[in-house]
Amino acid sequence: MMARPTAEMQAVLDRLAVEDAGLPDPTTLAPAAGRAQAARANRRWNRDLPELAVEIVTIPGGAGQDMVCRLYRPESCGPGAVLHLHGGGFAFCDLDTHERASRLLALSCGVPVLACDYRLAPEHPYPAGLDDCRAAWRALRDGRFDLGGPLAVAGDSAGANLAVALMLAEAAEHHPLPDAGLLFYGVFGADFSTPSYLGFANGPGLTRNKMIRYWDWYAPPDLRRSPLVAPIEATDEQLLGLPPLYVTAAGIDPLRSEAEAFHARLTALGRGDLFRLHEGVVHGFMQMSLVLEEARTAFAEAGNAFRTLTRKRTTKEEWEENR
Repeated sequence: MMARPTAEMQAVLDRLAVEDAGLPDPTTLAPAAGRAQAARANRRWNRDLPELAVEIVTIPGGAGQDMVCRLYRPESCGPGAVLHLHGGGFAFCDLDTHERASRLLALSCGVPVLACDYRLAPEHPYPAGLDDCRAAWRALRDGRFDLGGPLAVAGDSAGANLAVALMLAEAAEHHPLPDAGLLFYGVFGADFSTPSYLGFANGPGLTRNKMIRYWDWYAPPDLRRSPLVAPIEATDEQLLGLPPLYVTAAGIDPLRSEAEAFHARLTALGRGDLFRLHEGVVHGFMQMSLVLEEARTAFAEAGNAFRTLTRKRTTKEEWEENR
């Protein structure tokens, strides 16, 4: 699998090669050190934050522990909300690393966004993080924030995995589901021999070896056939029970093939979900909205997809024409 970065993406990659020269692969460090390095790296993407109201709230997590969340409210917003689950390989990142992303998601969707600080592997492997995300969803669903309207769950990378797993787990227990899911370049399986894993094994950015280490931290191989760990393992019946989904992939990404395969399974079931391939950009590109036009486009299209899937204001065909 071959793909060439856009000129703008290549300029970002050249910049990162200089700024990050000499830094170790954070997944080869102790988890706390790796997280600290990832946090420092993400600071460059979380400047000049769009202004909107932010409320810090604490809710019970999956184990009853205090879990800090942030509720972002655009100045002019409609009813409804989005639960935003950050990525980071189940082990890295937090509310700060995805601050700008949460704000842009709120602005593009035109509704409040709730972001939760779920527990991270390897100290807290599966199902701890998923349990926390389910707790956040239930707080939103049960009216803890009195938002009303359509509710969606969104996530990037590992956050997209947790978003689908959350929906599958809630459906299995016959609980109410979100009205839609927004899934950005998600981790849907643990097959490291896909065309994109082989074609982009050494990046740029995310690599095959990094993902292997993330998976080793999150869940042992014997658990990776569970749909709650690897959503692509879900049965057709389970997939049919999911709400409408918006699935995206980055063109230069080890995870591209599984996003495409996940959407192909949905399409084969006649569901009519939305899909978007962002060519010429790498995994995690939506973090780079300060300098990357494709990232800003991705947020705008996510907002369009949210309205399409939850409010039915346009058809799928109209969404394709107007994106």
